Amino acid sequence: MTDATTRARAVRLALFDVDGVLTDGRLYYGPSGEVMKAFHILDGHGLKMLAQSGVATGLLSGRRSACAAARARELGIVHVILGVEDKLAHFERLRGQLGLDASQCAFVGDDLPDTPVLERCGLAVAVANAVPEVKAIAHLVTSAAGGAGAVREFCEFVMRAQGTFEGASGRLGARG
Repeated sequence: MTDATTRARAVRLALFDVDGVLTDGRLYYGPSGEVMKAFHILDGHGLKMLAQSGVATGLLSGRRSACAAARARELGIVHVILGVEDKLAHFERLRGQLGLDASQCAFVGDDLPDTPVLERCGLAVAVANAVPEVKAIAHLVTSAAGGAGAVREFCEFVMRAQGTFEGASGRLGARG
């Protein structure tokens, strides 16, 4: 059993950066200045399965985004923290509110602003296209890139480590 698998067994809260993790990191601007983002359907279904398996999910992003907030609502993600500079302080506050130890938390990131939370949480995960500094501190690096199934890969990894994948995959009919 790998260290990452052992760490995944303890996860009760999984948090995700948005840009570069749930999306490919590109921002599309419409003619009126509106921002659009693309989210992968497989990631959404993975998040739903992970929540069904008993792991709380949340978004923790430095960028305020109506698109991300809407996607979180659609997926039933309760913990949504957007537009914050100090991700670590918000991570600590949330895990404290939930009564969780840092070892029971996972964070999936891709860039330097994610490093304080990645260094503190129990399971630090980098997407395949993360910057080298993030990959260097990660316990797990996904084979899929951000916005291209990395979140689904992470969700399945945690569920398989916890022995809940089979049950979660059979309970959901609608895809995310």
